[in-house]
Amino acid sequence: MKRVWIGWGLSGLVIAFLLLDAVMKIIAPSFVLEAGESIGFPGVAMTRGLGLLLFACTLILIVPRTAVLGAILVTAYLGGAVATHVRLGHPLFSHVLFGVYVGIFLWGGLALRLPRLFMIYED
Repeated sequence: MKRVWIGWGLSGLVIAFLLLDAVMKIIAPSFVLEAGESIGFPGVAMTRGLGLLLFACTLILIVPRTAVLGAILVTAYLGGAVATHVRLGHPLFSHVLFGVYVGIFLWGGLALRLPRLFMIYED
């Protein structure tokens, strides 16, 4: 039972971060638009589109029945973030791997709260 609570705690941190990121992209204040432009994502429409995409993927992640699908979709989204930072030559540990860190927390939380998904069966 303790493992499940820790898993929900990790998942909660990731979900809170993803929702904050999505909402900030949807609201699109000037500093978010400037940051997006600096990494090659210009305009309100693109920023809001990314925010809506992330919001939808996060909602799928939140629902226990669809959490695995949501985790796969969010992992794909994070892969795009990693690729963007690699393309721009940003620092490895602070920028490039940040999406990997979030993904580790995401899958770690999922593994702790749904251990049956990660069981290895021996014949």
